[in-house]
Amino acid sequence: MILYLHGFDATSPGNHEKMRQLQFIDKDVRLVSYSTLHPKHDMQHLLNEVSRQLQQSDDSEPIILGVGLGAYWAERIGFLNGLRSVLINPNLNPQDNMAGKIDRPEEYADIAGKCVSQFRVKNRGRALVILSRKDQVNDNQAVSEQLGEYYKICWDEEQPHKFPVLASHLPQIQQFKQA
Repeated sequence: MILYLHGFDATSPGNHEKMRQLQFIDKDVRLVSYSTLHPKHDMQHLLNEVSRQLQQSDDSEPIILGVGLGAYWAERIGFLNGLRSVLINPNLNPQDNMAGKIDRPEEYADIAGKCVSQFRVKNRGRALVILSRKDQVNDNQAVSEQLGEYYKICWDEEQPHKFPVLASHLPQIQQFKQA
């Protein structure tokens, strides 16, 4: 099973396309949707929904995958649920770069402060990070510097922030899922 978390643009047709591409790895790909606007509510909702999805699956090695803001959540929700995660162009600081788009950006800073201390140390090696060199939203060099100590980083030379085509990275994702 692959749990898919969309980015800030929840209604983008690209989400369906990415889920379809992920079915080449695992036929059981499930969208876990959330509001994107209310961080504290989103966190509780995602924890409950992911727990429910895990109870409904017999997959011994499910993973959670997110793009952009979805990758922010995939890392945290994955850690809290004991799942390995795939983070594609993760937005690590939505409180700084999404002001005006979300209702309460300060809640992201609060969530980061309340999460398990040094959770990345405890989660070391349990995430695969795929970063676009042509990301027009994130400074992925800074993301790489922040996450590279803890997780394997893979670079993509062509895809933009929303990462519409996963094809060239499906083998890496499949290998990571099966590891």
